[in-house]
Amino acid sequence: MSEIIKIQNLQKVYDTGAIQVHALKNINLTIEQGEYVAIMGQSGSGKSTLMNILGCLDRPTEGQYFLDGIEVGKLSENKLSLVRNKKIGFVFQSFHLIPRTSAMKNVELPMIYGKMHARKRRERAKELLCKVGLEKRLDHLPQELSGGQRQRVAIARALANDPPIILADEPTGNLDTASSVEIMELFTQLNQEGVTVIVVTHEDDIAEFTKRVIRFQDGQILKDTKRGEQ
Repeated sequence: MSEIIKIQNLQKVYDTGAIQVHALKNINLTIEQGEYVAIMGQSGSGKSTLMNILGCLDRPTEGQYFLDGIEVGKLSENKLSLVRNKKIGFVFQSFHLIPRTSAMKNVELPMIYGKMHARKRRERAKELLCKVGLEKRLDHLPQELSGGQRQRVAIARALANDPPIILADEPTGNLDTASSVEIMELFTQLNQEGVTVIVVTHEDDIAEFTKRVIRFQDGQILKDTKRGEQ
């Protein structure tokens, strides 16, 4: 496997003027293409800060971040937005679906930003919604769907531009146990198809679905364990 994420000596400092908060301290991390990873830690551990940097939503204060061979820290905002749109599919705890828009239209949105032809993006959106088991919910609005179904729409949307990475931030946080299992099994299926899946979570039972667990504490990697290792 080849490296899809490489972080070297990464630090993130939030300077409020009165105080400096060292959210990430000298992080070195490599994730290979096709891995299935959980990033864990309590509130304030640095995992959410790392997620924002991995997703190109924030920049490190120091250090380097290579995404699929591209050093993203040096990119302009426009180029960073393009990389984010093509390389990463986001799945959030609160779904972030557009309320008065159908499942189909929600899934089409990243393809509109990617300037895909209308007919092609409609076909792609339908294909993805069928893939996540929502072939009978194409025209339903988010409020007409259960929490688990809304998260499936969000996953279909994340896959719209065929990104090599899915970055999921507490994706089961608003779901019941049965729906949580279904969503994690869907991530497992996507990983088996070759997608790199990174799940940010504080729940051990959710991390059990993954093949590697990286635990954060006080802005540092406390433990990095692959399944089968002690």
